[in-house]
Amino acid sequence: MQKYLQLCEAVHITSKEIMVLNIGWQVIVRTMSTLRLALVQLKVNEAKVTNIERAVSFISNAKKQNADVVALPECFNSPYGIQYFPKYAENITDGETCRALSKAAKENSIYVIGGTIPERDGDKLYNTCTVWGPDGALITKHRKVHLFDIDIPNKITFRESDSLSPGNALSMFEVKDCKIGIGICYDIRFEEMARIYRNKGCQMLIYPAAFNMTTGPLHWSLLQRSRANDNQLYVACISPARVPSASYVAWGHTQLTNPWGKILHDLDTDESMVIADIDMNVVEEVRAQIPTFSQRRTDLYDTVWKKNENSS
Repeated sequence: MQKYLQLCEAVHITSKEIMVLNIGWQVIVRTMSTLRLALVQLKVNEAKVTNIERAVSFISNAKKQNADVVALPECFNSPYGIQYFPKYAENITDGETCRALSKAAKENSIYVIGGTIPERDGDKLYNTCTVWGPDGALITKHRKVHLFDIDIPNKITFRESDSLSPGNALSMFEVKDCKIGIGICYDIRFEEMARIYRNKGCQMLIYPAAFNMTTGPLHWSLLQRSRANDNQLYVACISPARVPSASYVAWGHTQLTNPWGKILHDLDTDESMVIADIDMNVVEEVRAQIPTFSQRRTDLYDTVWKKNENSS
């Protein structure tokens, strides 16, 4: 800094001009380390075409607010339920939802994390998140690894495995030097998966998710703050809006959490969207100040990925 001041003095730059230069430099640094993220809490109904059109509208709106990335909720083109999955399922990449997402990404020059849709592949169905680049190309897709099979007496019983097959792969991509890992809903309960994403350099985890009125108030926020704190990264969970008349009522409360475990945004229950600037410097600050990653006793324990990363 002293050499910088001496240089300014040598070329006759005033203190006021130095201040302007410093502010300008800080703005440049901030811009280079900031990612603008849009999270869409979409109201989903049984009209598939309407759901897709609403999603595309939000994508365009996100771009108008200078978002780099926009993320949709779990099962955004279909009501959530095993009775709906076969009817709404489509092939990736030539189904109507994929065509619409690809077109919206290209027309708006924006990265689109396409929530999830029921995917048909041969005789199998998957709960799948697609990610589209600003050129409209499919960057990656994530098939839900952990299927939602639970039984809480007198409250909720659900078995995704009665209709869906599990995925077997991790899914990552990069935007503006931010490495993002993708999970889907129930995947967030498995801390090993989040840890492996962290081990592979992720600075953000995004989970399209539809918790319910039983698990939502108990675990929705807790799990996101836990994954964010454990792995010192940003976590976003994107839920459908709450529709009380639906056969499966989503909790809502789309949430963004920072690497300190602090909740930055909570969208409550109605259809809405939030635009947030993700400061990547915070990731590095937290990891430097509480260096748990380098302090792990991997001579005693470890978390490893056993599958080929290209497995589907």
